[in-house]
Amino acid sequence: MRIPVSCVVVFVALLSCAQADDEKPLKVFILVGQSNMEGHAKVETFDYLGDDPKTAPLLKKMRNPDGTPRMCDGAWISYYTGRREENGEGFGKLTAGYGSRPNPSENGGKIGPEFTFGITMDETFEEPVLIIKTAWGGKSLFYDFRPPSAGVYPRTEDDIQKDRRPASGSGHYYRLMLNHVKHVLSDIGRVVPDYDAKQGYEIAGFVWFQGFNDMVSRDVYPTLPKDASGNRFAKYSELMAGFIRDVRNDLDTPKMPFVIGVMGVGGEQANEGNLEFRKAMAAPAALADFEGNVVAVPTSPFWDEPLAAIQAKYEKVRQMAYLLRTENKNAANADGSMSKEEQREYLRKYEAELVSPEEIALRARGASNAGYHYLGCAKTFALMGEAFANAILEMRGQRSRG
Repeated sequence: MRIPVSCVVVFVALLSCAQADDEKPLKVFILVGQSNMEGHAKVETFDYLGDDPKTAPLLKKMRNPDGTPRMCDGAWISYYTGRREENGEGFGKLTAGYGSRPNPSENGGKIGPEFTFGITMDETFEEPVLIIKTAWGGKSLFYDFRPPSAGVYPRTEDDIQKDRRPASGSGHYYRLMLNHVKHVLSDIGRVVPDYDAKQGYEIAGFVWFQGFNDMVSRDVYPTLPKDASGNRFAKYSELMAGFIRDVRNDLDTPKMPFVIGVMGVGGEQANEGNLEFRKAMAAPAALADFEGNVVAVPTSPFWDEPLAAIQAKYEKVRQMAYLLRTENKNAANADGSMSKEEQREYLRKYEAELVSPEEIALRARGASNAGYHYLGCAKTFALMGEAFANAILEMRGQRSRG
């Protein structure tokens, strides 16, 4: 039986289309920031997600049927981090443990936004996903990540007096970030073993999650006079806009989807300075040249109020310890007559009256770090990672299939 030539042509065309679909470029996502991009949520707080019907389905995505953290089949990560100048890389299939790492190459037992970000992208794309993450705690945008277009950081009087922030360090972490991204992209097969160079790659999105060090810097962002208008953090907005443009230029990605993770420590009831800083962080997304390709994602909705209320009680205990130790006139040890053991006993009773056993258990279940690290709550970081991923997908006109 002879097959018509026309059928053969159609079959070959269909086969070519199928092969083209199989060879979609690997999707690369870049995650950058400071300690909350590192992530300080211990894996032990995963169970807390299951207590809330709204996040219980997300917990199922984060775990295997046997309860161990999920390892993604189609997502890989290269994570560059370190303490001081002792930087290093951890890489492999995406799973839990790529949060803050004392040793860059070892599982740190924590997650940041990368975990559920990668899970969401893995579920969305048939093609492989690669996350390139660079994050270091305690870093600023005005100095450490200073974009090249802003020029060398102009030292303040405080900087000179305290002998800090030398010109040579201006933008150092911007350069480390950029160099690592280019290093990974120069040999993707090192991180993604099955990567086919014919398949190629696409830099499909960038997430920036930083801010605390800029918010608390009064010498760089001085308080405005009482009769002045405007935002004292307006310079941050300028630097952020410059950072976005510079990164896109350096990576040759003029319209790369960019997410600004807006700091949300303290939730909706944060102090005025915190709220003012959030406005400055989000402002670049409203610029005309960023329309449709830069989105500011608030993280304050993910702040865990029940855990924060318990944390506030423990802060009172710490404050009382300080008052006793310093013989404060308004505390029980004003005359300095209490021994250290008596102070400890006083604190034990004070804490027992202030914090209930139920609150102690809830805190142990859901929190694992300080307030400025979103209480080290996996529920919070999981929701943030998912939100960052969905924002990029929306900019790309796609939706998660998960």
